[in-house]
Parts: sequence; structure tokens; C-alpha cells
Amino acid sequence: MEAPIRCGWCGSDPLYIKYHDEEWGKPVYDDKILFEFLLLEGAQAGLSWITILKRREGYKNAFADFDVQKVAAFTEADEERLMNDPGIIRNRLKVKSAITNAKLFIEVQKEFGSFADYIWGFIPGKQPIMNTVLSSKDLPARTALSDTISKDMKKRGFKFFGTTICYAHMQATGMVNDHVVDCICR
Repeated sequence: MEAPIRCGWCGSDPLYIKYHDEEWGKPVYDDKILFEFLLLEGAQAGLSWITILKRREGYKNAFADFDVQKVAAFTEADEERLMNDPGIIRNRLKVKSAITNAKLFIEVQKEFGSFADYIWGFIPGKQPIMNTVLSSKDLPARTALSDTISKDMKKRGFKFFGTTICYAHMQATGMVNDHVVDCICR
């Protein structure tokens, strides 16, 4: 029996395969999950996604189960606690940005009713963009749309959300479907 065809980037790591099959590219309209991915994508900057995926539980524990209200209320003492937490990437700029981004996420929720309404508002009809990807090597690192969203978020003060991270966030949360055309998850 032939093995199912998946996007090449997920390789053979069971954690990566589970993430690919169950999450990546599936539309997310839930603010809690969108905040989780915002925080994780920011932590990933300059690192491989599998590095963060392996620490996801550590991030969940360190960042109050991704409760945006609690993270936004973190103090300098919490920042120091996080800097000593081996379950996460202990980079002070990334830790500070997670707290700052939580506060800004709440501001966006107040302005737009939800973060989902804001971020999906960049997409016509708030429906995923279905890209035709023949091979994982054809995946873009950024697009004009990720440039636009990233620029708007930077203007609002978000950190660690450049256009490449923005595009990865769009892929992770299903704003774009970049599964290769013969992938079982397409």
C-alpha cells in the first residue's frame, strides 16, 4: 500500500505530520487560536517551525494557556519568570513582544469586534485563498497581501510580525491554502 502524499516540508517527524494533517492550512476564526499562532510565529522568527512546535506545550504553560487577557497583564516579574523557563525560547525581545502583542491584540479586538474580523478582513469574502502549489519549493516566503497585513500590524505596533512571519501565520491559520495539489490535505 502506498503512503499518502503530503507536502514535502513536513518530512517524517510524527509531530510535524500531525500538525500538517490536523492544523496547517485549516481556516481559523477563533481569536484564542489566532493569538496562539501569533505568539508562536513571533517566537519562531529566525528559527525552524519544528523548534517551536516541540516547545508548544511549554509555551502553553508559560503563557497562561494563550489567554490574551492574562498575557497582556504580565508584569516584569512574569517577564523574568519567562526568561528562566526552559520550555520556551528565552529571547528577551521575543518575550517582551509577546506581551506587547497581547495588549495590541486586545486593542484590535476592541476596534474590530474580534481579531478574526480584522485579519480575515484583508481577504475577499473572508474565505481562504486556494493557491495552486505543485511542489513545496514553489511556496512563497511572502506575498503582496502578507506585505499589506504586516505593514498594517507594524503600524499598530506589533513586533516580530514581518511579512515572512505574516505569511507563515496566514498559512498556519488557513487564510491561504498552500497544500501541494496532490497532498491528502488539499
